Amino acid sequence: MRCVSTAGTCPETDLAEALYTGLAPDGSLYMPRQLDPLEEADLRRLAPLPLPESATVVARHLLRDALEPTAVESLIHDTLDFEIPLVPVEEGHYVLELFHGPTLAFKDVGARFMARLMRALQPPSHERLTILVATSGDTGSAVAHAFAGLEGFDVAVLFPHGKVSEAQQKLFTTIGGNVRSFAVDGTFDDCQRMVKECFADADLRARRPLGSANSINLGRLLPQSFYYLHLLHELTEKGLDPWSIDLRIVTPSGNFGNLTAGLFARRLGLPCRFVAATNANDVVPQFLDGRPYQPRPSVRTLSNAMDVGAPSNFDRILHLYQGDEEALRKDVAGVSVDDELTLETIAAVFQRTGYVLDPHTAVGYLALEKAVPPGATGVVLATAHPAKFADVVERATGRPVVLPPALADCLDREEFVTALPPEASALREELLGTD
Repeated sequence: MRCVSTAGTCPETDLAEALYTGLAPDGSLYMPRQLDPLEEADLRRLAPLPLPESATVVARHLLRDALEPTAVESLIHDTLDFEIPLVPVEEGHYVLELFHGPTLAFKDVGARFMARLMRALQPPSHERLTILVATSGDTGSAVAHAFAGLEGFDVAVLFPHGKVSEAQQKLFTTIGGNVRSFAVDGTFDDCQRMVKECFADADLRARRPLGSANSINLGRLLPQSFYYLHLLHELTEKGLDPWSIDLRIVTPSGNFGNLTAGLFARRLGLPCRFVAATNANDVVPQFLDGRPYQPRPSVRTLSNAMDVGAPSNFDRILHLYQGDEEALRKDVAGVSVDDELTLETIAAVFQRTGYVLDPHTAVGYLALEKAVPPGATGVVLATAHPAKFADVVERATGRPVVLPPALADCLDREEFVTALPPEASALREELLGTD
């Protein structure tokens, strides 16, 4: 696989270089140079296959000669050792549950694949790498668990102090070992800015090699296309022909990496259109509604993992469409949902069906109700287990949420956290502290 920068002002490179550098030398993001579609006949052959087998086919297609075919198969089976079921909730409304991995969030797929791919492509002489990651909720735990104890890697997780749920925080702050956690006195946008400034610091990177595991890193996005194409199998199992229905996929969106991966899957041949569902941080839905794209500081909401005011992956989406805004608007609609409606949706869906939505999936579910036309088949991506947001869910449903074992086990553990001001210089000092 060859990779290019979204700015187009630096030479193309191979996948290993894109994985290990994260950002391109011109400060922009890496993209596949091309995404060759699969033939419909090949896609139809994916439909009977369970997740690991279909993902292996897609991974080999995307990675090309970056890894031997048997190594790709082993990597996929090690990554995807959990289910991703499609659950019918109401007539024509489905939820694809992406939260059955070790940290109960969709980001387990991308983080686990990327960690294993980086290990497989790691040059023998490569120095120890610090994976630097900003999180608005679930990324930190997924990345921390994916790299925990992995030889040759350290992890530094930045999160906005007081702006992630207790359950989310405990999943990464209690690991210790090669994982460090930093509570930043600011917003997620501050955390993301600090990460970008550290990557742009040539002296720091020379002394402390850095790698990215946010959706900044292309290695996080590529595997997220697997579960979109897994829908071919799940829909077929439900008696639906993906090529004869009007398929609309609703993607709860913050930094827009998940939607970018969905658009990758569409380029590979998935027959669908998308709805980008956001909370009050609605710069992209406003753009999709025809207004100028104007990033702004994020605001805090109940669906905190989507509290992003300047989504970095939007550059990738524009690059994918070569700046053709009207073509993008034909493929993607946008809906924003406020906190009051989020709570009302959790309550209403639970009362009607007994199904429990987390706040992010609730944003997606209401977007489905608003933007998916009658007669279409709507699929919402369920991005996190509701127990990770028990206070919000219990407020809406009036019922306690049962904690899954992975969450219950970490709540009483000791946390390892360092407080930081929202300045890259402070993070630099911490990273060089053991130099």
